[in-house]
Amino acid sequence: MNKFTRKYSIKPVKVPQVKTKHRRIVTALPVPQSLPTLRKLEKHEPMSMQGQPPIVMHKAEGNYVWDNWGNQWIDWSSGVLISNAGNANKAVAKALKEMIQRPLLSTYVFPHEKRAELAELLASIAPDKSYKVFLLSTGSEATENCIKLSKTYALQKYGPEKRYFVSFKNAFHGRTMGAQLAGGNPNLKKWLGKSDDSFVQVPFPDGYKNTDTRFELFLETLAGLGIKPEQVCGVMTESFQGVGPDFMPVEYARKLAAWCRANDVVLTMDEVQAGFGRSGKWFSFQHYGIKPDLIACGKGISSSLALSAVIGRPEVMELYAPGSMTSTHSASPLPVAAAIANIRELKRSKAVQNAAKLEPVLHKGLLAIQKKHPAVAGCVQCRGLVAGIQIVKPGTKEPDSATAIKINEKCFHKGLLMFAPVGIAGECIKIAPSLLTSKEVLLEGLAVLDAAMDEVLG
Repeated sequence: MNKFTRKYSIKPVKVPQVKTKHRRIVTALPVPQSLPTLRKLEKHEPMSMQGQPPIVMHKAEGNYVWDNWGNQWIDWSSGVLISNAGNANKAVAKALKEMIQRPLLSTYVFPHEKRAELAELLASIAPDKSYKVFLLSTGSEATENCIKLSKTYALQKYGPEKRYFVSFKNAFHGRTMGAQLAGGNPNLKKWLGKSDDSFVQVPFPDGYKNTDTRFELFLETLAGLGIKPEQVCGVMTESFQGVGPDFMPVEYARKLAAWCRANDVVLTMDEVQAGFGRSGKWFSFQHYGIKPDLIACGKGISSSLALSAVIGRPEVMELYAPGSMTSTHSASPLPVAAAIANIRELKRSKAVQNAAKLEPVLHKGLLAIQKKHPAVAGCVQCRGLVAGIQIVKPGTKEPDSATAIKINEKCFHKGLLMFAPVGIAGECIKIAPSLLTSKEVLLEGLAVLDAAMDEVLG
């Protein structure tokens, strides 16, 4: 007997019908005809895959997602911050069709023209045009590679004593072993048993869960653990922590970068969910005015297929001999073609500027919602077109995942689709529309969230 239960019920519920320009709900939810698919997945997949609102997607385009029974949702998930240029962006789809019709579907690490084109394109948007580009498949692969390169750089240059890899509490860097060792959620590490003591976490200066935002706390925490600066090989942080989104204070980030330079510590900015315009700048670390040694990219790099990248300075990237740092699907032709089209489309459409322009609209709307429910909507964070509301137990900072899921489910019933609440306890209502969304669609989404929270919270 499985000890876990679904976050969302698959018992159809009659919900009010919705017919607006941007939303359409015309059936019970979940759709009764979708149950065979949901039950088939439940039978053949692990329960871990049953964590999202029970929609059986049929089509996704632009700002919308449809099922096969006439329902249409405004998409505030972007496939978990993937489709920055919108679902099924026409330029991306065209590039994929051209590559399929060529045909060229897989290459391992044999060269192809598009791989060279994408490497050059990514280098052109890096902090320094000398930076090298290593293409992989997933964000976890990218962060793992950054850990590997940081440790290798220190080992080869200084020896085994420079071995500590520092990251931040509440951080998420992926689901593979190294990524979870660097992650800041103890619950995700229980499967490891005894952990690797060379991975340490320090408090993240988010200003809400941790109100001490001094950089000195970073130094004090390391000193308290008996770790000297010369023993640290690398520091990795998300450019914004996904549980918020929580940004570092600019002064803190700059002091951190300066400390890394002074102690020859490899600084990695994890841009897997933060990059390619999401926060109103091309890379979110640009809000801090710093220059990292390594950048881990993924998700929004292609607005579609699985692709990731590590971009970094040559002294760190060139530590491995030919054939010794590769991946089976490195620079696979389809995701590479998609990424080239995506980056060009984001530039052509001024999607990054649109995200920055709509930030005040989104932030103002969320603050108005928070004002109505101050005891439960504990914290609102917004930058560009990524935002979050922390749902807490009344009058505390204790996460309330059950209420967050109720709010999310109510939005689903009303035609607004978000992925399941995230965070240490699954308490954050995460908002991530396409960067090409319009003000009209954004305002309608805010109205739906407002109504949903009124209904759940009273």
